[in-house]
Amino acid sequence: MIFKIIKVLTLGSILLLWSCGSKKNVENAAGIEGQVKIDGSSTVYPITEAVAEEFGMEHPKTKVIATFSGTSRGLEKFSRGEIDISDASRPIKEDEIKACETSNIKYVELKVGIDGLAVVVSKENTWLDNITVQELKKIWEPVAEKKIKKWSQIRSTWPDVEFHLFGAGLSSGTYDYFTEVIVGKSRSSRTDYTASENDNILEQGVAGDKNSLGFFGLAYYAKNKHRLKLVAIDNGKGPVIPTQETVATNAYSPLSRPLFIYVSRAAAKRKEVDAFVNFYLEKVPTLVKDVGYIPLTEKEYAEETQRFKDFLIDK
Repeated sequence: MIFKIIKVLTLGSILLLWSCGSKKNVENAAGIEGQVKIDGSSTVYPITEAVAEEFGMEHPKTKVIATFSGTSRGLEKFSRGEIDISDASRPIKEDEIKACETSNIKYVELKVGIDGLAVVVSKENTWLDNITVQELKKIWEPVAEKKIKKWSQIRSTWPDVEFHLFGAGLSSGTYDYFTEVIVGKSRSSRTDYTASENDNILEQGVAGDKNSLGFFGLAYYAKNKHRLKLVAIDNGKGPVIPTQETVATNAYSPLSRPLFIYVSRAAAKRKEVDAFVNFYLEKVPTLVKDVGYIPLTEKEYAEETQRFKDFLIDK
């Protein structure tokens, strides 16, 4: 009788263990349930989108909502706790840091890649192959508005015709960075140009107008190089075309820049966000190249991964 009872209990234990193990396997196969909200830079968006697509294959029950409204608007939403992750094509600013502090949003900054800003003209433009930083400033600085309007005003050998400008919108980190390194003051430029946070709109505008000039992330040029022409930038050491090598080594100066994601602590404590960010840092070295940007070194990615781990355990 005692033997039978022990036998039944042992069999029951086996069934219980099998049941628990099966349930766990089913959960692992189905992936993590939840939602991850991301907004911000249109430049970083293609990287995040690529990561989200691969993440979704492994975690079909996690809904990753990735959009872009510009770095500034993304960080504004982030500081109000409306999104979990903010894509940014520039470092967070003092006023944005204070906004996060006011809302008690603790966060970590993670560098995910490097980008070069491409200065481009239409394929039909036959006279502009290179331009100096000073000439770019002369075109874009605030005092140029309604005064500097023709190519010949920039360089006498260029045509005596009006140019049309296309560039990042005011909410874009690309705009902040470009104005800071070219004009000399962030968010300071002429306003009589076609502005948009959507790089596709800028690309179409430049490609369709031989008297146009524009700037946006190098990856968008790479997608449309059959319609656009890169302009080499001369910062005093001779004209340099942006390539993976010149951007990575900062030879393409001053238009090389790091790209970031910002993750809030409250969000990172959720298993779906934690899993997504770790997946992001694991896959981004390959995916960042696939979408046309430049990866960090292996050591740098290891440091960013450790930074995220430390952030999760840091009180």
